[in-house]
Amino acid sequence: MIQVTETIALDPAELEETFIRSSGPGGQNVNKLATAVQLRFDVRGSPSLPNDVAVRLMRLAGHRMTQEGVLVITAQDFRSQERNRAAARERLFELIREASRPPKRRRATRPSGAALARRRAAREQRSSVKRLRQSKPDRD
Repeated sequence: MIQVTETIALDPAELEETFIRSSGPGGQNVNKLATAVQLRFDVRGSPSLPNDVAVRLMRLAGHRMTQEGVLVITAQDFRSQERNRAAARERLFELIREASRPPKRRRATRPSGAALARRRAAREQRSSVKRLRQSKPDRD
């Protein structure tokens, strides 16, 4: 088991890694070796993730999430396959850690009395300016 947080541990069998040719750095190796890693993790089907964490993870993943609920992370930053594997896994674990933190509840607030008074005064001032601009016919 791979420990991600204190409460969440992933089974390595849940991670599916495929190696593809990288478009990143590597010189001639780019044409010969498959150093880029495509990590796939089935968020919907994972028994390791609590339901609320899975829902937040799917929202966080954005365009990396497929219609079937599979999270796809591609890493091709390094020249070696091993470093790309580690980078892809770390990105996945960081997303899971972020999803495991519950969002802060929004506390409803009201404007202060002074703020309301300032707003009323500003409206009254604007109203008087507009009232003074109104054209009145001359009686000459």
